[in-house]
Amino acid sequence: MTFHELGLNSDLLKAVTDLGFENPTPIQQQTISLLASEKTDLVALAQTGTGKTAAFGLPILNSIDCDSKTVQALILAPTRELCVQITNDIRNYGKYIKNFGVTAIYGGARIDGQIKDIKRGVQVVAATPGRLIDMIERRAINLSTVKIVVLDEADEMLNMGFKEDLDIILKETPKDKNTWLFSATMPKEVERIARNYMSNPKELSTGKKNEGADNLEHIYYVVSPRDRYLALKRVADYYPEIFGIVFCRTKAETQEVADNLIKDGYSADALHGDLSQSQRDFVMKRFRSKTLQMLVATDVAARGLDVNNVTHVINYNLPEDVENYTHRTGRTARAGKSGIAIAIITPKDNGKIKDIERIIKKKFEKKDVPGGLEVCEKQLFNLVHKLHHVEVKDEEIESFLPAIYEELKDLNKEELIKRFISEEFNRFHEYYDNAPDLNIVKGAIDGAFGNSRTTRFFVNMGSLDGFNIQSLKDFLADAVKLQTRMVFNLDVKNSFSFFETESKLVDTFLALNSQEIEFNNRKVSLEVSQRRMKDGGGERRGGGGGYSGGGGYKGGEKREGGGFRGGERRDSKRPRKAGGFSGERSGTGFGEKSFGRDGKIGGGEKKKGFGKSRF
Repeated sequence: MTFHELGLNSDLLKAVTDLGFENPTPIQQQTISLLASEKTDLVALAQTGTGKTAAFGLPILNSIDCDSKTVQALILAPTRELCVQITNDIRNYGKYIKNFGVTAIYGGARIDGQIKDIKRGVQVVAATPGRLIDMIERRAINLSTVKIVVLDEADEMLNMGFKEDLDIILKETPKDKNTWLFSATMPKEVERIARNYMSNPKELSTGKKNEGADNLEHIYYVVSPRDRYLALKRVADYYPEIFGIVFCRTKAETQEVADNLIKDGYSADALHGDLSQSQRDFVMKRFRSKTLQMLVATDVAARGLDVNNVTHVINYNLPEDVENYTHRTGRTARAGKSGIAIAIITPKDNGKIKDIERIIKKKFEKKDVPGGLEVCEKQLFNLVHKLHHVEVKDEEIESFLPAIYEELKDLNKEELIKRFISEEFNRFHEYYDNAPDLNIVKGAIDGAFGNSRTTRFFVNMGSLDGFNIQSLKDFLADAVKLQTRMVFNLDVKNSFSFFETESKLVDTFLALNSQEIEFNNRKVSLEVSQRRMKDGGGERRGGGGGYSGGGGYKGGEKREGGGFRGGERRDSKRPRKAGGFSGERSGTGFGEKSFGRDGKIGGGEKKKGFGKSRF
């Protein structure tokens, strides 16, 4: 079937031809043919990338009256990016329609300009709920003439807390309007929307509910939490031609990952809600033009992004709501093309992988994070492919060739090839030489006690020395001349701290004791710590002192006129008169105020209590 058979007017058919559309996608075919012949409410379910915007945009334009300057169609979208994208698409579809107007209403842009657009007269408005309510409260928009309301990505609007906003907006529209709901997934919340806001809607679907695209490969890697970023870089290097989106959970994590990628020489940038609209527009312009290879984004910021030829979607963290996995991965494998969805998980996420498999009805393939040699091989052959297909500009380079030939005259063909290849290959080989294996050993839970891969240390430095987690990590890594990632799972207390490192580095850290390193005129001391898992939740130091279920912190150093005194006891059940810590109990640990002998810790310093829930 072609678009000419769907009942569209000549102006729309001309625009569709200009856009290069030849045959409608399944959802377009079903939706346009239905809505062109019948006024009805509609629930349409289709995977992202199957052309949902055209599926509702073309029927809207086929039915509006451009002799009237009133708002006749309202399209609600959860994010600014999706709102702008829909507006641009609708404008392209209607470019041959006389007196047609469409505008976008969204936060982050000047509201006075949007009000002017409405007053000038438009037939179609695409809006985010928050800014539209602002316009309604200002009496800057009249929705009483609306004939069609489209809820695009309705499930996401509910997830983002727009339920009350939708109630307010829809009350401003006529009861006899038609409501069309388009979504890639159909959770129970969206089914409730259909019941509450629609009247006997027709249902169309091009696949099973929440099912993933058939042309999408799902892969996951299992790594330690501290190796997540290294695994991301390994993936980026293993796929030299990657053009992908990296999804993170929080705005802070998104910015951190993007900053680290940029610092490490990757073509990347961040997209999240803390950016201004102009910053977001600039980032998206760079990504769409492929100036960026990797866009690091939150779920909300990347919702509804329509960018062609995205090759990979990387889940730096799996989404909290497993149904959002479908929306994330819908950014690739669009319009019949193939794509790869990668999840970087820790052992505790294995259950969530099973949940996602059940929802999308697709199996994941567990793979090992590529090793250094594999990455170098991929980069090498990518370089060879580029050299073989590079465009040669004969006229521009002609004048330089004699000098080049003279410089290279003593090299034969094989030597020339080796040297050109080595120029790029050596860089990766040097970086990945002796690269660590990032894969979790089966059955091991990295970072847990009893895991032979990691060892927990006690160090006699804490927050009273001015340290926090990051500064102590930097201090320890610098002391042993290692990358900061080798110091992890830090637990900074007042006068001491714990941290973990790889077991193979135990001797490296213990060697600091013999170097007599000082900080603020106090010698830094480290010991291996061993947690008791079956007693009162305490922890003891490898030398026999320290914490224990019924003992305490023995042999502690003196600090600021007292500190932890040798031989003092700490009891996890009740106050003791014979010195040590006593005081109020709170939950499974000690109360906020704990006191030593005579109600003091050393010289009367207040300390936050400890208990098994603290470790």
